Amino acid sequence: MQHTETKFALIGAGPMGLAMAKTLLEQGIEFQGFELADDVGGLWDINAPLSTMYESAHLISSKTMTEFSDFPMGEDMAEYPSHHQMKTYFQEFAKHFDLYRHYKFGTKILSVVPLGGDGDGWKITWAGLDGKQNEAVFAGVLIANGTLAEPNMPEFKGDFAGELIHSSGYRYPEQFAGKRVLIVGAGNSGCDIAVDAIHHGKSCDLSMRRGYYFVPKYVFGVPADTMGGKIKLPMWLKRRVDGTILRWFVGQPEKYGFPKPDYALYESHPVVNSLILFHAGHGDLKVRADIDHFAGKTVFFKDGSQAEYDMILAATGYRLHYPFIEDALLNWRGDAPHLYLNAMHPERDDLFVLGMVEASGLGWQGRHEQAEMVALYIAGLREKTAAAVVLQTKKSGNFNRATGGMNYIDLPRMAYYVDKATYRGAVTGHIKALKAGQA
Repeated sequence: MQHTETKFALIGAGPMGLAMAKTLLEQGIEFQGFELADDVGGLWDINAPLSTMYESAHLISSKTMTEFSDFPMGEDMAEYPSHHQMKTYFQEFAKHFDLYRHYKFGTKILSVVPLGGDGDGWKITWAGLDGKQNEAVFAGVLIANGTLAEPNMPEFKGDFAGELIHSSGYRYPEQFAGKRVLIVGAGNSGCDIAVDAIHHGKSCDLSMRRGYYFVPKYVFGVPADTMGGKIKLPMWLKRRVDGTILRWFVGQPEKYGFPKPDYALYESHPVVNSLILFHAGHGDLKVRADIDHFAGKTVFFKDGSQAEYDMILAATGYRLHYPFIEDALLNWRGDAPHLYLNAMHPERDDLFVLGMVEASGLGWQGRHEQAEMVALYIAGLREKTAAAVVLQTKKSGNFNRATGGMNYIDLPRMAYYVDKATYRGAVTGHIKALKAGQA
């Protein structure tokens, strides 16, 4: 067994893992990175073993609101880049900050086991491409293996005689050729994939359990998420302003045949897709109720209607999944670990989860700030700075998720959702204090 007690183990070379690697280097913290794929990019590498990317996928936020602030996307990048462009961006990021040499690629983490209490070290077991197992002891663990790899596949009553897949198994539009398709779930991926099915399948219906708010990608000729970014409004006023803009540019979802949302704007992630409304308005898409049961190729819906399909694709999201570590070690509550600012364990200073955070408009910079806070905290603890001790005390007490008072809908994907302003305010506040402690 190798002994690397001064190093942290960093699991994942997706965008969050890369941000963590960069900030660790900036703080002089030794680490060893591990990545299952043969390159960086995580989800954005469509060829990676656990990627759930599909060929037509693009960012749903603009590059301006998504990019790392110290590594802007080039002028040759589209305003809403494709996954191919995003993979290249992360490769260039890794090269620019000299991150490749710190990773072991083609390695699968098998287990992460503490050797005792906080600070006693962790035994990491992994396997390479040859299947040979390796072990090493590390000072701590930084988990950044992503949030969109474990399919959340619902259970349906009855048996479907056609093809039934989760969206994680979808890659190319040709999979829909000549088929009557039913998409289950109308989140961002579901609506994207429905547009593919409209163009490449025989027909396409969309089954929805609840209504959504739809946001166009462009407003007044500019990406919608760049409007009003510098103007900070209280949520009640932001909802009123943004709701008015949506009615101007989109209208009510019911106009297109979609159900009316039964929650307030921003209590769930809005759907950023203009094409789905276009096709619904042109009759290319039929909106269906929630599914009751299957019988052969017939799907019976809860409103009493029925229809036949050759293929059903469940765009029903993903569940958090950390298969190499016991749930109890991550302080799980309900559908997600309960961690301070979604990253810091209340009782341990040698275990962190990175990237388990979602918010409208958070972008990669908001996630980079999370990584920077963690790196500064680790460095501050080693120097026993006052700011690190204050943060240690705060994360060890009773804390709530940084929702800013928002009542997010009760879904697994919303279990780690935060309010952007509240979250970034807290994280950047800790960063400022930790940096001051280094001066």
